[in-house]
Amino acid sequence: MSQNFGSSNPTQPLSVGNVVSAGLQLYRSHLKEYFLLALRAYIWVLVPVYGWAKCYALAALISRLAFGELVNQPESIKSGERFVNSRIWKFLGLLLLMFLIGIGIVIGFVILFGIVSILSAGMIGSLGQQINPLIVVVFALIAIGLSIIMFVGFLWLMTRFYLVDLPLAIEENVDATSTISRSWELTKGNIGRILLISFVSVLITFPFQIIIQIITSIIQVIFAPLLDNGNPVFSLLFFVLVLGISFAGSAVVLPFLQTVKAVVYYDLRSRREGLGLQLRDREI
Repeated sequence: MSQNFGSSNPTQPLSVGNVVSAGLQLYRSHLKEYFLLALRAYIWVLVPVYGWAKCYALAALISRLAFGELVNQPESIKSGERFVNSRIWKFLGLLLLMFLIGIGIVIGFVILFGIVSILSAGMIGSLGQQINPLIVVVFALIAIGLSIIMFVGFLWLMTRFYLVDLPLAIEENVDATSTISRSWELTKGNIGRILLISFVSVLITFPFQIIIQIITSIIQVIFAPLLDNGNPVFSLLFFVLVLGISFAGSAVVLPFLQTVKAVVYYDLRSRREGLGLQLRDREI
């Protein structure tokens, strides 16, 4: 892609608007190809373990292809898929690691919140019957403040893992653990901007997701009398129809989010490492 995305100085970050616009432009230019890849990814979700890794790899492939466009090294889907398929078990390992990390983070915050709640309750209880309303208000404000801090901390941690799938799908000599470190390195100092980019991107997809929900609700209303009869044929048809619409709707949204992620990755790498970024040798 030869377009200038709005930064005359390569060391200056692209604006939030430029990142989202570039992602949208890539998405529109390759809508059919990216949609079919995303649809295949969601269908693979139905296959346990291997299918989950395949889904993750195909989603990352969309970002790889978009990144290739950004560095003027367009790649065929066949070539890109061959590369991510060669790392399918690494994607499975990454998926497992991220699941464990996510569980650990949630447990950590739950424990921290529990400790704060117990300490607050204990301090209020130690005051006995003569509780000053002002003290209650102060404790409530402290609890709210701590909750906000914990929520921001959670978002901060999750954003550090925003790019974990891209190095594994693009860079050489990367495995399930080093790709996490790579994401942590690239996102350093850019948390707020990445959060804002993610928020704007999701906001753009919101109207479409509402439409999908409306369509699903209409189908539920239509099938409600048929499902009340307990006919297994109608139940199966309803399930397949709703699942198909859900997959198709998600397959429309996912490529846009992945192309935006590719632009973020491109922007961070170009500012940190220069524009001489190379993909592996491949057939185009």
